[in-house]
Amino acid sequence: MKIKNLRLALQTAILASVVAVVGHAEETKTATFSERALQAKIQYCTYCHQPSGEGYPLASIPRLAGQQTEYLVNQLQAFIDRRRVNMFMFKVAHSLNPDMLPALAQHFSELNPKPVGGGPSELADAGKKIFEDGVPEANIPACAACHGFEARGKGPVPRLAGQVDPYIIKVLENWGKERGQDPAHPDTSAIMEPVAHGLNESQIKAVAAYLSYLE
Repeated sequence: MKIKNLRLALQTAILASVVAVVGHAEETKTATFSERALQAKIQYCTYCHQPSGEGYPLASIPRLAGQQTEYLVNQLQAFIDRRRVNMFMFKVAHSLNPDMLPALAQHFSELNPKPVGGGPSELADAGKKIFEDGVPEANIPACAACHGFEARGKGPVPRLAGQVDPYIIKVLENWGKERGQDPAHPDTSAIMEPVAHGLNESQIKAVAAYLSYLE
């Protein structure tokens, strides 16, 4: 009985040692950047995206606050891979330690400032209808079907609530020039292409106005 208990104790000790070594190895593997380096990159991002990630409408710089982490990582990777076009973001994304992307995304996802608004309020009702019901006569589905009725997105589907008005307009009007630039390796944003091309200018402006006020 004593021998059996001794064997069990030895097996338990060996297993605990293996788990500890593996855990330490994983920790060492993932710890490829310092907290100081992460904070420096966060501060750099806020020079354009603002201190709380609320975005900057005058320059069409998007809100990052509250954004889905998976979506943010996907988009940073899209800039790195040049599947998405933005000359400034090419340089920013390529300067990042790849292991840092989830941490950066997590930081901004946890912020929740009030939306800056700014979209023409008289267009908000029309935008709400398009967002919730789509445009049936043009075969445009409801935006809420993917982004949720609160427009907060999920996983690879981005949050749109509180997004700055000029940015949404710019992205939708230039979808084919900015997104999906590597057809051989399409990302999840490909599903938006027919929607972006199907909405007319007034409809885009209405949706953008509505979303700019959502919290």
